[in-house]
Amino acid sequence: MSARPRILIVAPSWVGDALLSQPLLTRLKQQSPQSRIDILAPGWALPIFRRMPEVGETLESPFAHGELALGKRWRLARSLRANGYDRAYVLPNSLKSALVPMFAGIPERIGFVGEWRQRLLTDARRLDERALPLMVERFAWLADRADAALTRPVPRPQLRVTEAESAQLRQRLGLSAGGRVACFCPGAEYGPAKRWPTQYFGDLAQRLSAEAYAVWLVGSAKERDIGDAISGNCASAVNLCGRTTLDDAVVLLSCADLVVSNDSGLMHVAAALDRQMIALYGSSSPYFTPPLSGRAHVVKHEVPCSPCFQRVCPLKHFDCMMKLAPSRVLDEIHRHFPT
Repeated sequence: MSARPRILIVAPSWVGDALLSQPLLTRLKQQSPQSRIDILAPGWALPIFRRMPEVGETLESPFAHGELALGKRWRLARSLRANGYDRAYVLPNSLKSALVPMFAGIPERIGFVGEWRQRLLTDARRLDERALPLMVERFAWLADRADAALTRPVPRPQLRVTEAESAQLRQRLGLSAGGRVACFCPGAEYGPAKRWPTQYFGDLAQRLSAEAYAVWLVGSAKERDIGDAISGNCASAVNLCGRTTLDDAVVLLSCADLVVSNDSGLMHVAAALDRQMIALYGSSSPYFTPPLSGRAHVVKHEVPCSPCFQRVCPLKHFDCMMKLAPSRVLDEIHRHFPT
């Protein structure tokens, strides 16, 4: 293997997983500082990877979710051959995700066993979930030898944002440059079982506004209606959902003195920016995908059926979130982040 290997990462398709893959990149750079690490990812995820100092070139994956498109994958692979990759890490578990590195003739292809793709990988690893309980650990272990235990501690994700970028975006969106800012991330792409109730976000927005916080609501166009409902309960809250790109959302979160978020991709972004944060968990587990920051605090109402990892509450009561009252979240804010 060259002292300056060129590496291709076939990246995950979720924002949170993209952040959790960064410690793998950090490990690879530590092992070979002169290595070149390129990313193959869906176009929406590329702004996240461009803010990682370990990343060289970002390449857009043109495939729709679930699309096989063998001919298109073959053509993309042929175009990548000229880059002379020595190694590829295939982070999604699908068979489709392993096709391009194989078609490109990359000699080392590393990933986990899944969807009968063992023959497409040269190093197909079986996952020991008990030894590697966290998703970030699973990705990071791929940088180690298959016969070695994970080297701990695992590096934390870190994103870069400049003060000039922050000032420019605030000016463009007409946001005040002074005072304390609380960013709410009220969405969760996976499904409603991961979302704290909209009315609770509205209640908390009122209470924080009374404590002189400017409240910004950050999310995609899919959360615009949620943002409208929250700002309807708190007139001073600024609904930015759908008004910004994912890259803008990263910059907005970097401005926050406090973030309150569901277990979502933006929660992992805020953690990678090392913001003070309250992370709200319902149907998912902080023991699998926690926010990787010493300034993040998990708040969860324990019920026997959680975590269920379902998109919609299968028991219809949604107690894991409905019984997590705004007053408790406010108490947690005051306890962990006293002013």
